[in-house]
Amino acid sequence: MRYNPPTLVGAVYRNASAAFLIVGAVYRNASAAFLTPTREKAFLRIQIVFGVLVVLAAPAHAQGVPDPATDREFTAKLSVCSECHGANGVRKNATIPVIGGQPENYLLKQLHDFERGDRRDEVMPWMAKTLTPQEREIAAAYFAKQKWPARSAAAASTPPPPGIAVCGACHAADFLGARQADGMTTPRLAGQGYQYLVEAMRRFAEGERKNNDIMTKMMTAMSPAERDVIARYLSGL
Repeated sequence: MRYNPPTLVGAVYRNASAAFLIVGAVYRNASAAFLTPTREKAFLRIQIVFGVLVVLAAPAHAQGVPDPATDREFTAKLSVCSECHGANGVRKNATIPVIGGQPENYLLKQLHDFERGDRRDEVMPWMAKTLTPQEREIAAAYFAKQKWPARSAAAASTPPPPGIAVCGACHAADFLGARQADGMTTPRLAGQGYQYLVEAMRRFAEGERKNNDIMTKMMTAMSPAERDVIARYLSGL
């Protein structure tokens, strides 16, 4: 039997991809009762392992601009993103942020910060490092072009909580994000998930997230109760 490297690599890629999709399907269909926080992290780690296999086994793309529609390696990398964030940037878990429709330069900065270690996470630093600088730009542009998910119910008519005005100073009065003097666009907060928002605010307040000095100062000045009320209000918009 002759050794055929391309055929072998293709077989490894197909099998790794299939295993990755199976694990993802199990994760998505598991009952809420089964997926405790500990088990959820375990499933996520398994997905990452298979994601690594998919990326490593994917045939290298030709020199030039990677195209998600035709580049198998880049598509494999985006499939890992989609397992958590969804194919259109709509999250599959309440603790994961919606990224579809977020500003492109904001998304690119976060990928850059994860890659450099300026922002920490259990998954994202590894994922960002698998992408080349050019791929990070294309990935950010891809998710920025997706539509923000439509609300399943009418927005609540809750009055704005005390302290919310300081958020609007950077994120705009409607909390849809705004371009700042330095050219960076702040992310949309309106309609973002409560669990993600309140955890992100806590991380800034407690110094776990350090890639935005302004946010660190603002969140440190707020009590946990104040952050909770603001997160609930923003998620309901």
